[in-house]
Order: sequence, then C-alpha cells, then structure tokens
Amino acid sequence: MEYKAYMCVVCGWIYEEEKGVPEEGIEPGTRWEDIPDTFVCPECGAEKDDFEMIEI
Repeated sequence: MEYKAYMCVVCGWIYEEEKGVPEEGIEPGTRWEDIPDTFVCPECGAEKDDFEMIEI
C-alpha cells in the first residue's frame, strides 16, 4: 500500500497519510480523501482545499 503526502500551499506544513495527525484525532494510515472537509491545517488554519499532493 502506497501512502501519499499533501502540502499546505499557505505555510508548507505536510500531511503524510502514513503518519496521520494523532494529536488532531487522525489515525496513522488515514487516507486524505477520508479526512473530513472541515479539516484545517494545524499550523496556519488553512482549509483542506489549500492542500496539494506532493511527491515524497
């Protein structure tokens, strides 16, 4: 299973599916499409639409 990463275009914070964001209640292995649309960047508060998939 290949995991992807998504970067906030506002501040550069990176969400890695493999790691999740446990402190935000997002378990490791959670796919980007399974994260609620209400998700905001934990660093700057940007919306989910402000993230782009990146190569890691």
